[in-house]
Amino acid sequence: MLEEVERWLSNRSWSVTDRPLHQILAAKQRTGQSVSVVLPALNEEETVGDIVAIIRHDLMRQAPLVDEIVVVDSGSTDRTSEVAAAAGARVVHRDTVLPRIPAVPGKGEVLWRSLLVTSGDIVCFIDADLRQFSSDFVSGIVGPLLTDPDVDLVKGMYDRPLGGATGQGGRVTELMARPLLNMHWPQLAGFVQPLGGEYAARRSLLEQLPFPVGYGVELGMLVDALHLVGLDALAQVDVGVRKHRHQDGQALGRMAAAIYRTAQLRLARGHLIRPSLTQFERGEDGFEPRTFSVDTEERPPMAEIAEYAARRVA
Repeated sequence: MLEEVERWLSNRSWSVTDRPLHQILAAKQRTGQSVSVVLPALNEEETVGDIVAIIRHDLMRQAPLVDEIVVVDSGSTDRTSEVAAAAGARVVHRDTVLPRIPAVPGKGEVLWRSLLVTSGDIVCFIDADLRQFSSDFVSGIVGPLLTDPDVDLVKGMYDRPLGGATGQGGRVTELMARPLLNMHWPQLAGFVQPLGGEYAARRSLLEQLPFPVGYGVELGMLVDALHLVGLDALAQVDVGVRKHRHQDGQALGRMAAAIYRTAQLRLARGHLIRPSLTQFERGEDGFEPRTFSVDTEERPPMAEIAEYAARRVA
């Protein structure tokens, strides 16, 4: 491991217990910064309500850390919106945000558009499929941004059990993202969960970053932030254990392809690889090919969008 990364691990890797809530609240009051929590959601009626309710109870009513909770629904066909609203979130539908630019499917698309419908100086992203959720996920990753002005982005790190086995979750991380980062961006080799969906950043950074529209958004954001603000402005916090719904192997394959393409775009902006992935499923006549397009689009930095600039002036 690079000496720089070893030093970073000592100086920029913390535990949620390193910053008690009262210390974080004092820093928030002293600095006057506001905090938005965003949950991107697609058919998460079973879990989104509990997450919203816990954040509201722990970090809005009992402790005034979070200023707004926004659930951005990306086209759910279940009761995700109703459940989230009943739990106390402001629900925004993806297609109503910046309608002059037609929305495309993808997590990164939703995160990008969330910048237009939130106001916090710090934006905290939380996946909506988490089970046994703890508000430590929010306070843990927001804490360093409130207490340390030199930190611009904080990723959550955690154990990811799979089928009762500790540490076996995060298969795309181990098989795709970690090798890519170690080989091409070794400064980022110290991140335990580079693809984790729980992270927070200053709006001033997020609005300068391009957003891959799909599953490549987390890797793209890390790499671009490294180049924009440097390694010491990035950090991670141990928030315990993350339990969520796991996807099947073929879905993970499509995720891995999107992540690889995101990396490839950043390695060489010229020649592009074939943006599709063929997988196989057994049918009545044997194995049948299924070809999927890989996310090929990226949204520009939000600071370049006229509606966003106009909102800031207003």
